Amino acid sequence: MCGIVGYIGEKNIKKILLHGLEELEYRGYDSAGFAILSHNELSSFKSVGKIQNLIEKTKYFETQGFGVGIGHTRWATHGKPTEINAHPHSGEFSSVVHNGIIENYAELKTMLQKKGYHFLSQTDTEVIIHLFEDNLKEQKDPLKAFEKTINSCKGAYAILLVTKIMPDKVFYAKNGSPLIIGKGEEGIYFASSDSPLVGLAKEVCYLEDGKIGVLGIEDFYTLPSIQPLNINKSFAQKEGFRYFMEKEIYEQHRVLLETLMGRIQTDTQQITLENIDDSFLEGIKSITICACGTSYHAAMVGKYLLERMAKIRVNIAIASEFRYAGFVMDKEELFISISQSGETADTLEALKLAKKHQQKTLAICNVENSSIVRESDHTILTRAGIEKGVASTKAFASQVLVLWLFALFFAQQRKTLEKKDIAQEISFMFAAIKATQVNNKMHERIKKLSKRYLHGHGFFFIGRDIFYPLALEGALKLKEISYLHAEGYPSGEMKHGPIALADSNLFTIALMPEHLLFEKIKSNVEELSARDATICAISPKECESADDMIYIPKAQSYMEEFFSMMVVLQVLALEIAIKLGNDVDMPRNLAKSVTVE
Repeated sequence: MCGIVGYIGEKNIKKILLHGLEELEYRGYDSAGFAILSHNELSSFKSVGKIQNLIEKTKYFETQGFGVGIGHTRWATHGKPTEINAHPHSGEFSSVVHNGIIENYAELKTMLQKKGYHFLSQTDTEVIIHLFEDNLKEQKDPLKAFEKTINSCKGAYAILLVTKIMPDKVFYAKNGSPLIIGKGEEGIYFASSDSPLVGLAKEVCYLEDGKIGVLGIEDFYTLPSIQPLNINKSFAQKEGFRYFMEKEIYEQHRVLLETLMGRIQTDTQQITLENIDDSFLEGIKSITICACGTSYHAAMVGKYLLERMAKIRVNIAIASEFRYAGFVMDKEELFISISQSGETADTLEALKLAKKHQQKTLAICNVENSSIVRESDHTILTRAGIEKGVASTKAFASQVLVLWLFALFFAQQRKTLEKKDIAQEISFMFAAIKATQVNNKMHERIKKLSKRYLHGHGFFFIGRDIFYPLALEGALKLKEISYLHAEGYPSGEMKHGPIALADSNLFTIALMPEHLLFEKIKSNVEELSARDATICAISPKECESADDMIYIPKAQSYMEEFFSMMVVLQVLALEIAIKLGNDVDMPRNLAKSVTVE
């Protein structure tokens, strides 16, 4: 996700900022920039693409002596990845960088425009700098002007601001997005994670939500809760987790909020999707969703959601089969391709075939400017950031959330759901995101339980309806990183053959949501239990036939239960693989982006 760095000191400010930005590359970004204030000169540089482009652009720019600087890597949320939309954003005499979302930016922007302020970018961030400079006209104290600015902004943010009014200090604010301040021998450092601080800062302060302030070179020890920084670079990038996959499981609730931001109008309870207007979907009578692997399981979830909410026929196709199976393609059909990387060869070739048949195309993807994005008519970015673990976790979660958003958007256009139903789904959506926060007690329970599931002749993962693709995904996660045999099935299919394998050495992971077909799934579990299969049930309700229970919290909807169970399945696969001594992040024979057919 977006990253922030800052510096106060006498050393090479440009070099320190660029080093910090490079240390944040693992988080994912589509543009980068920095601003330096030294000797009363405020210089700002921005570029699209990799940080190397920024390095090349600024190779002749140098600073000497004392100064302050701020830098940023951006993952587009408001406005496309362009130089104008990249951070920092500047006013007449100040610059700002910002992680997060300013939810009320539209009304702030309108108010500032009426006062004569001119906006260059499409971002929410630009309102901060104009609002600060406007408040300075009334407030003589720059800190009070900054506090008034921050208090006017609603949403999640980590903000650094520099201004010629106080050229030796950096203003900061934190609410919902991480921000750390560190001190080393060569100055004061700011960052959105530990990684840029390693080797530079000796002591750090992890700011709490609601903190607003301004800091100079001598002010570090006025901060609360200062502690030593005793971690290495690898640990910092993993943010204290054992594996990137574990970190990515834990950050899903934050990632999913970013996926959602700017796409739900909370005042009108409506869905808006950037660059997709009503005319794009006019005349669409059916949808084909095409993907591979984990993305295919997300596509299956999308079929249930779109047919249930938008009342439109949806086909799903495995991309590696699509080109050779002679699928009938209709001009009144929307072709949706799903890919984490945007470079998946099978999916890309299927997309090209759909375009050849003059179908409208939509990409659901994590990487701006990837091949699939460039090839598609329109795109919905998942905004998951770089996913280092080969076994997908947060990418799957964000794909499902985007499909849920798209189903509601389409239902809104087709008027297949009433406004109150859409409002209810939106509330379910926020509850589902909250449900992805990993409960430490639950994780410890799974750690202990995983010891029982290391041996045997295989796993069945079973679920009904929308929990069937989740069962497939749970089985795939386990296969990918533990190398144990696992299969996902619709639970009603057990009696049609697979139950022949049932004995005490067959492990069954049963997905049992309270809000969707609980009694039906319970009957299927009892069939397996009667044949001595070892049952682990995931549910908010007790299942007497289960040998082990993993309880999820009571929920308002089956989709909230879906996201709760998704996390449980990810953690279960993780802990079994760790117990078996496997490299969780780099499983054998697998690649993160499959670019061969």
